[in-house]
Amino acid sequence: MRHPIIKLALPLLVALSTACTTIGTGVGATASGADPINFSWKSSDSISGTMSAALAGGTIFSGQFFQITDDTTVDAVGPLWSGWHPGWGGRGGWEYWDAAPTPEFIKHYTGRVVANLSAPSGQHMRCNFQLARPSRGLSGGGRGRCQMPDGQTIDATFPIA
Repeated sequence: MRHPIIKLALPLLVALSTACTTIGTGVGATASGADPINFSWKSSDSISGTMSAALAGGTIFSGQFFQITDDTTVDAVGPLWSGWHPGWGGRGGWEYWDAAPTPEFIKHYTGRVVANLSAPSGQHMRCNFQLARPSRGLSGGGRGRCQMPDGQTIDATFPIA
């Protein structure tokens, strides 16, 4: 009798394991409204995952994103600082993005998604998105902005997935 049960249970387990992965897209543009950017993201746990941003000129930035929660530790968000030049800090409205992650960063960005995306050239883009429904992660939609290494900003919107 075990064999028929296993035959029925195996497809169910496969379906359940893949059901936890969520994917979505977003759109963005520079402040002038020119240069559209297409975002895509994938998450298996709703609080972290991978994200890509394809710029109009063909450059693709990709990397990790993190949803900051009350349980997020400073060590967990360390990759957000990888690749940025010394002293980039919290200039230009990016409060608490100082030389290294701090508890103040966690407190300020709780309920938001933050990302550090890099291009093959080694350039980095940092992003900060306010979630529409934080309990659903990025799949609940949101909006925010990204900053390029030259200081140019990109406004982005993520629809409900």
